[in-house]
Amino acid sequence: MKTFCEGGFFSAIMSFPQNYPISPPTVRFTTEVWHPNVYPDGKVCISILHPPGDDPNGYELATERWSPVHTVESIVLSIISMLSSPNDESPANIDAAKQWRDSREEFRKRVSRCVRKSQELL
Repeated sequence: MKTFCEGGFFSAIMSFPQNYPISPPTVRFTTEVWHPNVYPDGKVCISILHPPGDDPNGYELATERWSPVHTVESIVLSIISMLSSPNDESPANIDAAKQWRDSREEFRKRVSRCVRKSQELL
């Protein structure tokens, strides 16, 4: 099955806090990404990058949030999974989530533009 982002070359920066691995790194795409779980500034919003412990908003279980057992590899794999399976339940980009829910073809077109743009940067 082909994913929306297939063929894209999306650059990102993973930044580690001083108290890593107790606290999670942040990940921010430096190339344009249109996705419900990526803030307009490129910051990735997935559960495993949220601070450890209980979610103050009650959306996530503590077991879904950051744990020092996560590695760079597990983070990258989670981001790849996120790109192919958007979670529009608690979106970082509300406009992308709305388009994902209401107009899948327009969403696909917008992501395709991002993919083409990323390929041109090579």
